[in-house]
Amino acid sequence: MQSGTSGGGRRGSRWGNPRVARLLQEGAPGGAVLRLCVRLVRRPLLPAVRLWRRNIQLRVVAATLLISLSVVLALGFVVIAQVSKGLLDAKEEAAESQAAGGFAVAQEKANTPATVDGPDASDNKVGRDASTWMNSLIKQLASGGQSAFEVVALGAGSGEQAATGTQGVKGARASGNVDPTASVPLALRRAVDHATGAFKTFSQIRYTSGAEQKEPEPALVVGKRLTDINGDPYDLYYLFPLTQEEESLNLVKVTIATAGVFVVVLLGAIAWLVVRQVVTPVRMAAGIAERLSAGRLQERMKVTGEDDIARLGEAFNKMAQNLQLKIQQLEDLSRLQRRFVSDVSHELRTPLTTVRMAADVIHDARVDFDPVTARSAELLAGQLDRFESLLADLLEISRFDAGAAALEAEPVDLRDVVRRVIEGAEPLAEHKGTRIRVLGDTQPVIAEADARRVERVLRNLVVNAVEHGEGRDVVVRLASAGGAVAVAVRDYGVGLKPGEATRVFNRFWRADPARARTTGGTGLGLSIAVEDARLHGGWLQAWGEPGGGSQFRLTLPRTADEPLRGSPIPLEPEDSRANRARAAAEAAGSAKDRTAPDAGDRSPIPPRSPVAGALPVPADPTALPGNGARVVARPAEQAQQEDRSDADGR
Repeated sequence: MQSGTSGGGRRGSRWGNPRVARLLQEGAPGGAVLRLCVRLVRRPLLPAVRLWRRNIQLRVVAATLLISLSVVLALGFVVIAQVSKGLLDAKEEAAESQAAGGFAVAQEKANTPATVDGPDASDNKVGRDASTWMNSLIKQLASGGQSAFEVVALGAGSGEQAATGTQGVKGARASGNVDPTASVPLALRRAVDHATGAFKTFSQIRYTSGAEQKEPEPALVVGKRLTDINGDPYDLYYLFPLTQEEESLNLVKVTIATAGVFVVVLLGAIAWLVVRQVVTPVRMAAGIAERLSAGRLQERMKVTGEDDIARLGEAFNKMAQNLQLKIQQLEDLSRLQRRFVSDVSHELRTPLTTVRMAADVIHDARVDFDPVTARSAELLAGQLDRFESLLADLLEISRFDAGAAALEAEPVDLRDVVRRVIEGAEPLAEHKGTRIRVLGDTQPVIAEADARRVERVLRNLVVNAVEHGEGRDVVVRLASAGGAVAVAVRDYGVGLKPGEATRVFNRFWRADPARARTTGGTGLGLSIAVEDARLHGGWLQAWGEPGGGSQFRLTLPRTADEPLRGSPIPLEPEDSRANRARAAAEAAGSAKDRTAPDAGDRSPIPPRSPVAGALPVPADPTALPGNGARVVARPAEQAQQEDRSDADGR
């Protein structure tokens, strides 16, 4: 019982038992041992659980076996109960009839008048006492049973030896080495002593010790109060063994059990065969579907017959054929589109070069033109610059689509890349009135990457942040932890609406179609950036909130071809509305007062501390690919420490 209780406790911890959950999760004393025990118990069960969950045929057959076993057990109990009742009723009826005849004969012999001569001299009362007469009566009554019953006579009362000098039956007498006092229940003796008529009950016949002592056997005992030759009362009992009825009932039980096992096994085999006819085509369809999803579009199901399964196979094959045709058409169309874009981009370079040369001549001579013509020359030069950028982006996109993009990875310090990007974006930032701040650049951030592609990604992110930052600060953070490095670009501009964080990387997508491109963007920058990140095996993710700015995070593996498991920088910044509300709630419950933000800061949100400083920030395991990842805010103490480090650095 104790082992069963402990097993229940282990299962309960998984579903919310507080005490065991603390042992398993908090590392309390004994927690390691308990976790080891849980693993040792679960490990051998996992293959069986996995097989049960994956195999529908096993579940159907097991359910059929359990249901059929329940039905067989119920029917068996009913049949055995009815047979047992029938056997006992028949035995009671025969026993009562036999005992009634014996009681009548015994009383008749006791009431017979005394005679001197005759063949029945042995039954006469003359010259005989009650004890001798009783011995003769017991032998005579038992001789007619032929082992069908035994006879017991007990004195009035408890059946013990009568006192010396009293008349009537002295002691107990029985036939067939039966122990009279042990075989007749005390309750039955009391009932016979205190009432008239015959009484019956079930008991066991126990035999006296001897060389051939028998084992106790069940019996039906029928008793009645009679009088002897002297008119004194005594109790006469008939004991009817139930050995034959017990053997018959055991035979019925064995027969029912054998038939039940045979029926259950037969039903299980039938269920297995029937379910196999249905499950086998389904398994075949599942396997073919997996191969189709892996790109083997020529796979088809084998169809036999005209039943529903055959119709399913035919429909599946038609679906696969149509899917293969559509995919082939899409591949051909995509190939034509990629080739068209590549050819057009290449073919446009020659006339564009000629137009560029002519536009440069016109642009250089604009001082001699009238104001309208001079302005037209300036617009022509600007649009040609944008046209050249668009052609370059289209060529780059065509390389990604054709799978021809190659990665030239080498150890790179991302701090140098960030400095070059910021130097290139300074003129635009000064024009917008934006200040670009860098955090986390106190330690090297080394990764095996293609410096040209990483610089292109970061330049795109920083320029977009400056353009959409509404003149507020742009914060660039660097961090390194575990096997990953990350760069996050945070702005406090218009932000992103719900759902736009996933569409922002689509080609030619614009959050506000009416907004002018003051920097001459082509609409392909983020699409190329996300392809560059994927080429490195990294992530490029976006987060934003309306009116609260946005943050773009680039996460790269420290070593090429190393899978990413997390990012050192949370996707959602700490100064988002949700995190600030959470921090305010925590601060309200503590005794420490928060410092007010710098009034001279142009950003409505106070500057944040560097992510990577003297102490590296551990990778966030919840920051998985996708812009909907939830990130748990760091403790307030750590944030304050980083704020102080940031202030010291400035």
